[in-house]
Amino acid sequence: MRLCEMTKDELMAFKNEVSKEYEAFKARGLNLDMSRGKPAADQLDTAMGLLDAVNSESCLCDSTGTDCRNYGILDGISEAKKLFCQMIDVGENEIIIGGNSSLNLMYDTIAKNYIFGVNENATPWGKQGNLKWLCPCPGYDRHFAITEGFGIEMINIPMNSDGPDMDMIEKLVAEDESIKGVWCVPMYSNPTGITFSDEVVKRFAALKPKASDFRIFWDNAYCVHHLSKDRDYLLNILEEAKKYGNEDMIYIFGSTSKVSFAGAGVAVMGASEKNIAYYKKLMNIQTIGFDKINMLRHVRFFKDFAGLEAQMETLASLIAPKFETVLNALETNLAPLGIGDWHKPKGGYFISFNAPNGCAKRIAQLCKEGGVTLTGAGATYPYGKDPDDKNLRIAPTYPPVEELNLAAELFCISAKLAAAEKLLGE
Repeated sequence: MRLCEMTKDELMAFKNEVSKEYEAFKARGLNLDMSRGKPAADQLDTAMGLLDAVNSESCLCDSTGTDCRNYGILDGISEAKKLFCQMIDVGENEIIIGGNSSLNLMYDTIAKNYIFGVNENATPWGKQGNLKWLCPCPGYDRHFAITEGFGIEMINIPMNSDGPDMDMIEKLVAEDESIKGVWCVPMYSNPTGITFSDEVVKRFAALKPKASDFRIFWDNAYCVHHLSKDRDYLLNILEEAKKYGNEDMIYIFGSTSKVSFAGAGVAVMGASEKNIAYYKKLMNIQTIGFDKINMLRHVRFFKDFAGLEAQMETLASLIAPKFETVLNALETNLAPLGIGDWHKPKGGYFISFNAPNGCAKRIAQLCKEGGVTLTGAGATYPYGKDPDDKNLRIAPTYPPVEELNLAAELFCISAKLAAAEKLLGE
């Protein structure tokens, strides 16, 4: 029986029974952490060959003969460009190979636009007064932290089953010149797992913003993170934007943070050739270049894009059972009771759970007191404020399956208890 169909007496009896389960679980004294989407040690182990890809006996020159131990090559070695342009779906002249963090590249791009403007003729964002930013949500908390750090006002954009509410986005950017950008995780979105539909991508590419310096931050973090061969496909936004003369509006980001080593991967930025030339000019003052030896060892480890895809199939074999563990627990324990809803993603790193309104914080509290730490309720919204207090991000990749089974069990017990309390008006 669904909770909403129970009489008050039935609901009270249900709550009392679940409370006993919860107290018994709490007595186990667990201490499990599911707060961040981190790869587990066995996932990192699959990339240990990186450490042998170059060594003291190796030739450390790239394909042009440049010594990767020395200065030179500001925007990345050519073989790294050839490999990673296939990952984010851009041309070899439309990519910059960075350091180990795409988040750093995103922050740095906003900082450059804030200080210098989006091109040589543009007024820097920092000299334009109050700025605004569109934030599809639930979304990525670290994105929101960047724009909040720059004092940019964030506007919530609802996420639909095929991506952000494009009617709302089109209207807002057409009317308000102070809106300078939008955050997007277009494939296996963080945390919803949704991939933007072709129509949504085309509407992004065709936007007609009032601000000539409006930019789309296309964080394609999970573009190769499929859980099986039954995968989603994402339309190429840069190619679509070229049809409308909007290619300068697009910045694409990606990395190998969850492909090789999370702390020592390779990050990339894709953009129009005009944007690449402008940012290289600014970079020339900022840095002598990124770690070319790390680029070289990634290229030699993967060999080609097919090698990178093979690495992702290996990782999927380790990660997919963890997703199934959580999804099966939700389907078995919560679906029959009508408690919450969730999307079954075909890739990415998260499961997004929508609790009954007003229950997310209580579920997170119950889980924490029971020994499982989740990403904070509200974290998937700007300023940490979920207007409906309903969304929770579940990160299943780090714990072993045995621990994940326990964590999922506690999560379901906590969701039952919180939902019953809510219906009883407690």
